[in-house]
Parts: sequence; C-alpha cells; structure tokens
Amino acid sequence: MEKVRKAVIPAAGFGTRFLPFTKAVPKEMLPIVDTPTIEYIVREAMDSGIEEILIIINAEKECIRTHFGHNFVLEDFLLDKNKRAELAMVRDLPLKIKIEFTYQLEQLGLGDAVLCAEKFVQNEPFALLLGDDLYVSKSVPVTKQLIDAYEQTHSSILGTLEVLPEEVSRYGICNPVQPSSERLVQLKSVIEKPSIEQAPSRLAIGGRYVLTPAIFDLLKTQPKGAGGEIQLTDSILRLMESEKVYSLKIDGKRYDIGSKKGFLEATVDFALSRDDLKETMKEILHEKIKS
Repeated sequence: MEKVRKAVIPAAGFGTRFLPFTKAVPKEMLPIVDTPTIEYIVREAMDSGIEEILIIINAEKECIRTHFGHNFVLEDFLLDKNKRAELAMVRDLPLKIKIEFTYQLEQLGLGDAVLCAEKFVQNEPFALLLGDDLYVSKSVPVTKQLIDAYEQTHSSILGTLEVLPEEVSRYGICNPVQPSSERLVQLKSVIEKPSIEQAPSRLAIGGRYVLTPAIFDLLKTQPKGAGGEIQLTDSILRLMESEKVYSLKIDGKRYDIGSKKGFLEATVDFALSRDDLKETMKEILHEKIKS
C-alpha cells in the first residue's frame, strides 16, 4: 500500500464573503493574530507527515507563493540586525517542506480545482485540505487522523463532523451503509444540503479528505452540476460504485474561516492559547464586557 505523502490545498477562489479586503489580498492570507490562515493549514499537513504540498491558486494570488518562498532581502536585513528569532521564523517553512503551485484558470468548482492536481499527485493517494476549515486538535492532527484511517481501510476517507439538526442543510451529509456509533464508517452515499427530514445522519463533510487517485478519471468525465461547476461530491458518489469510501468523525475543534464569525472566534481563541498574548486578550475581553 502506498503511503499518503502529498497534500493538495485549493486556494483559487475569490473569497467574496470578505470583500473589500479580498479585492487585493487573498482570503487565505487573512491573519489569525499574526499568521496567515493558509500557513496553519500547511503546518497541519506537515505535522501529519506530509512531504510535498501543492497549493492551487489563480493569477491574482502570487502573494501566497511569495509567503512560502524565501525573501532574501528581508532575510539579509534580519541577519544584519541580529534578529535571530525573526530570521528563523521567516526561513522555517521554505526549509522544512516542499511546496509547489499550479493555477486554476477558471472558477469551475472544487472538482475542477482537484483535477488541476493530477500531474502533481502522480497516481498516489493524497490528502485534500480546504482552506475555509481550520482545525485544532489536542493530540493527533486532523489530517493524520484521516491518513491513519486510510492505512486501516486502503480506501478514500471523508473527514466529518456532527452538526446540529438545523445546520444539515448547509453541508454534504454522509449516508452510512448501516447506523453505527463508531468514528469510522463505510458510506453508501452523500446527500448534498438535504433538509433535516431527508438527512440520513448529521455527519457533515468537514473540509478534510484522503482520496485515492481513481478520483481523477471520474472528475475528467464529471458533468457540471450545481452552479455550472464540477462538484467533487458528485465524483465521490461515482467512486463509491467501484471502491469503498468511508467517513471518519474528526476529533478536533473546527473553525469556519470562510465566515466572519468563525474568523473572529479563531482570532480570539488562538490569542488566548498563546502565552505571549493570552493575558492581553483576557484584559481586552474583560474591558469590552464591562462596558
């Protein structure tokens, strides 16, 4: 069985929910305190044992490429000023992980974005991490949880979270082969944004996947679906006809960075988790609550 060594991060969308900021700067570069959101995604992949990452961008997002490369002018400046900690910070990622980039030329949906990764993946299983979903886990990184499940099943894995009944209509909801309280269950289908009456479960796809390379042949022949886009979920449904597909209930806290509420919550929580900022954030929150 081939090891999951590669990860794909789609980052070519326009991020219209964060306009006007995203007119000039990609939503993936929105900082949670002092770190771009996409860096947290990359570090999750690294901490999960991923060796190579492909980030899919559009022509207006070159600053993402800049962020993950060397800035020799800045590095020379920091070296000259003897700012060793800051120098290590900006050199860290370029030295530790191989990151490649490719372009999604048209906004034709997540399925089309994944198809852009076929040459990079080269017939290997791969992790797919969506940038709108940021996770914090107490022990095992979320992507590593999915990789471990893949090593157990040798099948595609959809990371899921259990959502409230009133939220099921916002997600792709998994339909298990049989009801089970286990974290890892085989699926017979996925239903996109069902009503609560139609929902077979409350297991919502949560922006983390491990997929077998068989998905690419299906994406190439996938008719356009909702919104005139190539839907990844539609191809995963077809994949179930020839391979087993499982869902794994994710153990971790999810932040929906695609929403302003999720972004603000992440900013507060991440600041509170840092020794250098938690007392300052507590003070700010205390003063705001008092007033």
